[in-house]
Amino acid sequence: MPESASQAQWEPGEDLASFLDAQLRAVHEAGLYRKFRIIDSAMDASVRLRDEATGEAREVGLFCSNNYLGLASHPRLKHAAIEATRKYGVGSGASRHISGTFSLHEELEAQLAAFKRTERAVVYNTGFMANVGIISALMGSGDAVFSDELNHASIIDGCRLSGAQKQIFRHRDMNHLEELLRSSKARHKLVVTDTVFSMDGDFAPLPEIVALAERYGAWTMVDEAHATGCIGEGGRGAVEYFGLTGRVDIIMGTLGKALGSFGAFAAGSSALIEHLINRSRMLIFTTAHPPAVLAASSEALRVVSEEPGLRAKLAENGLFLREGLRKLGFSTLDSRSQIVPIVIGEAAPTMEFARRLLAEGVFVTGIRPPTVPEGTCRLRATVMASHTGDQLSRALTAFESIGKDLGVL
Repeated sequence: MPESASQAQWEPGEDLASFLDAQLRAVHEAGLYRKFRIIDSAMDASVRLRDEATGEAREVGLFCSNNYLGLASHPRLKHAAIEATRKYGVGSGASRHISGTFSLHEELEAQLAAFKRTERAVVYNTGFMANVGIISALMGSGDAVFSDELNHASIIDGCRLSGAQKQIFRHRDMNHLEELLRSSKARHKLVVTDTVFSMDGDFAPLPEIVALAERYGAWTMVDEAHATGCIGEGGRGAVEYFGLTGRVDIIMGTLGKALGSFGAFAAGSSALIEHLINRSRMLIFTTAHPPAVLAASSEALRVVSEEPGLRAKLAENGLFLREGLRKLGFSTLDSRSQIVPIVIGEAAPTMEFARRLLAEGVFVTGIRPPTVPEGTCRLRATVMASHTGDQLSRALTAFESIGKDLGVL
């Protein structure tokens, strides 16, 4: 996003209070001001959301969570977390290399490697830390990272921190990627992409990306944050879905979305994981996961394996919402997943639409720059396996009436 849209002019010698006042004023004027919303219940298909004006909580349908399979409140995960807390306590007390590695880490990382069908895996505290930590540990000056223009901010920041040359290819444009790869003289080349794009809900053309990387001697890295648990016959992600197991060098995934817990991981060869353990600053210099998180994540992987009906229900709900919105006349781009963007355009009407939806008991977040490009502001709706048909139908009714009232339809 251009600096003028989010930042005021810096004045030499101004004090911090004046600087912050100017910055916040600029954010307000650009229609980009953000506030936290407070939830007073478990993360389910409906939640108790605190009203900003009255402070009272009321029940609303939740259509903006990444808790895709509904596992954040699953009884088995809660039980696993409670039992781990009883046995191991609350915190890890140190980084992994000091004294913060539990037997629970070993168990979870072995499960993740088996789940992703790689030699090894290692967990990171967040998805953002994983992407930054992986890319910056592998790439450096003289190298080049080839990144889809709609990749997550963590990938962008990983490229910046690595010092490697950034080569941005147009969204899902394989001709452009090939041009960049063919002309690159970089020492090492890494092609990195989201597999399910977080704001568009579409899929990366992964078979073509892998084939191009192999042709031009590049490494491949995929961010499976929004695919892990959701996509593929076993929920292993887009790598499984496209039949590319064994052909992708680095797989990143998260534990805090469909798996309902918290954190992230890298999966790949034993040599890759050893390298990250020894060179990834985001892994080395941070306190390790608490035991409850590790145990809940392990249990989530077992649930994904043992309850495939959750994944089938998620796909069914995603199709129902996408088709319903398209029939009403909304643009949902090329979404094929549980992420359903409803493109409005400018920030003000987008946020007004979100406000009116919430008044009708439908909690959907408006997405503005810098998360999405200027002029593509949208409502980012997501479905969960735990949404009922009635909840989905009520949401569609609200979208239709508000869309007509605002002149969007």
